[in-house]
Amino acid sequence: MEVGGNGGGLPVNNKQKAMLPNKGGRGEFPRTPRKDSEGLSESPDLEFEYSDTDKWAAELSELYSYTEGPEFALNRKCFEEEFRAHVSDKKWTDLDAAQQRAHAMRLLDGLEFIAREKRLKVARAILYMAQGTFADCSCEAEVQYWMRYNIFLLLDVGTFSALVELLNMEIDNSAACSSAVRKPAISLADSTDLRVLLNIMYLMVETIQQDDPADKPEWKIIKETFRAELGSPIFNNEPISVMLFGMVTKFCSGHAPHFPMKKVLLLLWKSILFTLGGFEQLQTIKIRKRQELGLPPLPEDSIRVIRSMRAASPPASASDLIEQQQKRARREHKALIKQDNLDAFNEKDPYKADDSREDEEDNDDNDNSLEPETFPLERDEVMPPPIPHPPSERVSFPKGLPWAPKVREKDIENFLESSRSKFIGYTLGSDTDTVVGLPRPIHESIKTLKQHKYISVAEIQMAKEEEYQKTPLSVGEEEVELCATELLYQGILPILPQYMIALLKILLAAAPTSKAKTDSINILADVLPEEMPTTVLQSMKLGVDVNRHKEIIVKAISAILLLLLKHFKLNHIYQFEFMAQHLVFANCIPLVLKFFNQNIMSYITAKNGISVLDFPYCVVHEMPELTAESLEAGDNTQFCWRNLFSCINLLRILNKLTKWKHSRTMMLVVFKSAPILKRALKVKQAMMQLYVLKLLKVQTKYLGRQWRKSNMKTMSAIYQKVRHRLNDDWAYGNDLDARPWDFQAEECALRASIERFNSRRYDKSHSNPDFLPVDNCLQSVLGQRVDLPEDFQMNYDLWLEREVFSKPISWEELLE
Repeated sequence: MEVGGNGGGLPVNNKQKAMLPNKGGRGEFPRTPRKDSEGLSESPDLEFEYSDTDKWAAELSELYSYTEGPEFALNRKCFEEEFRAHVSDKKWTDLDAAQQRAHAMRLLDGLEFIAREKRLKVARAILYMAQGTFADCSCEAEVQYWMRYNIFLLLDVGTFSALVELLNMEIDNSAACSSAVRKPAISLADSTDLRVLLNIMYLMVETIQQDDPADKPEWKIIKETFRAELGSPIFNNEPISVMLFGMVTKFCSGHAPHFPMKKVLLLLWKSILFTLGGFEQLQTIKIRKRQELGLPPLPEDSIRVIRSMRAASPPASASDLIEQQQKRARREHKALIKQDNLDAFNEKDPYKADDSREDEEDNDDNDNSLEPETFPLERDEVMPPPIPHPPSERVSFPKGLPWAPKVREKDIENFLESSRSKFIGYTLGSDTDTVVGLPRPIHESIKTLKQHKYISVAEIQMAKEEEYQKTPLSVGEEEVELCATELLYQGILPILPQYMIALLKILLAAAPTSKAKTDSINILADVLPEEMPTTVLQSMKLGVDVNRHKEIIVKAISAILLLLLKHFKLNHIYQFEFMAQHLVFANCIPLVLKFFNQNIMSYITAKNGISVLDFPYCVVHEMPELTAESLEAGDNTQFCWRNLFSCINLLRILNKLTKWKHSRTMMLVVFKSAPILKRALKVKQAMMQLYVLKLLKVQTKYLGRQWRKSNMKTMSAIYQKVRHRLNDDWAYGNDLDARPWDFQAEECALRASIERFNSRRYDKSHSNPDFLPVDNCLQSVLGQRVDLPEDFQMNYDLWLEREVFSKPISWEELLE
């Protein structure tokens, strides 16, 4: 996989590319006038709160591309024509509930028209209802209120099931697929029917999953019923998510290039989120599972701990440090060293990394390559006398580490084995209770290790699975809870590898580091207009739209993968391992590293959005005149929520794939991820820094002594922010498990365990005949009805003659 490249622009022709502005200089924090003596920028923390989704208004606006703007008026026109034809001249908001329901039922009947044009017109009228009948509203809050009211009304009359049937028809529309395949360029017009249907479905799922304490009791019942239906195989005998996964694979195979992939992925993400649950629900499920298995409660609430963590200060850019060095070189007086107190850990520069990728990779073995000289004695200068500081300026150290340490049973066994070999000369295998003959300090160590022993749900599941494989008869049949996660896994199990490959293909095409290639898939079917822009302003607007479109796709895919990994891991560890292994086989690890091999600060602070064109603002306010200057300026937000959300999700996916897997950790080392990850530490956001430090921690022991020596500040940050595993010598090269020749065997053993699990639980046709019950009763066996083939019955007389009557039988020998 090729690594490198800059952010993606407008993939049309060179003339239009030349008309796009260069946004390379806008991805930096606002500079502050004051800097400390080290040249570090005093940039504020990013006020980012990680959540399942962004605010509701932002999630609604991201459904539409700016190119679709004119369709809002078209939807309104279609609704008003239907409305005026059957209802009086009243406003929709003035009708009583019975009249509104009657009109909704009338529109639902209209979806059964045979003529495609009439059906599309009715679908647009329903879409206008789902958009909140905005012409009757005066503000955004009013639009959102009527959206919620109308969507619950549409769901109550059965609109969603009708939409699913229409969507299935459009997916199987071979004429549209073959027409799109033959076209040299796909545009917005090729996916009109699909976009209207997907828009309605997305608005329904996204609106209904929002929690509102003011909801009526009947709405709450409708919501829970809809959640259950969405996760059950009642739509075409499969959950809605499986149908959407099928659209993704069909699109990536090239058979349906007109599919509006951004809308499909957004609906898939919100369907999974609604049916399976978000991160708060995951924590609740984890606590419940641990209680059911008799495990002790979790040592802390990880969500709360991460939210309370503070970010460490990012280093200054390379240009700032060089400028600082030049100023120092011109000085004739001695430099005064000022004690700094940037991140309350007495660290002057926790994460040293250059802005330039090339410079950092060249100097990666030296964490202080561009650091200003802070020790004048090394330059034959005299150290100035220490400056007394008032008590208020003393460094305040943290009271404790943020995470409680954890110990695995395997760690205790390894510690006891090495201690017994050293002091006694023999071992007792997996016995962790016998401490006879060991010194008292070893007793204390074992006591401390057992106090912090952590048994995960996954360990219990693996032990139970091993028992099912070894003793299937005595253990009996496994009781599988048919929850939404289990139903989804059963639905995607047959072709899960193709689903993972398809998602990663789209992620690669949407990554800002990807270069435009002729063989790559076209993900812009639902953003490019029929007529390409002819003015600079139109080109700039389309350029913003295309970049925003790609960012939203990355956001959706990263959220889908992370949610599936986390839910599968809780449901059964081998479901998680099956998905994770196929992601690794599909080159997910180098793909994510390629994504981060860019100026990550520019990506996170990118301003690919035009707020006045966002829904619902654009339908209730007068549209101001857009200029090139207003497009270039963008909004004044400190960062882009979706891009920071995507980055954190991708880092979490990388952590999930590599945790406790030595072969995959070595992939991080082989692909030289350390300098790429160190650059990501520039983002001053605690959660993102935590997952970067975790990835650096797992590979530290493989990077060599010189790397550790040159990156002591990064090592210190790992110690302060990442959970400790007692007896884990992550900072040294003494790992007994780090044997390269075992890496392939490790993956093969895992794959064999996964295949045994899937075969035992889901493949009933290939069950072992040795374990099937046998009927030994002569009467019941002879009394069974045997269906003979038709040709045998026709030739029964011949068979009797040949096999019975014509063969001599020695009855004496038989009787003897």
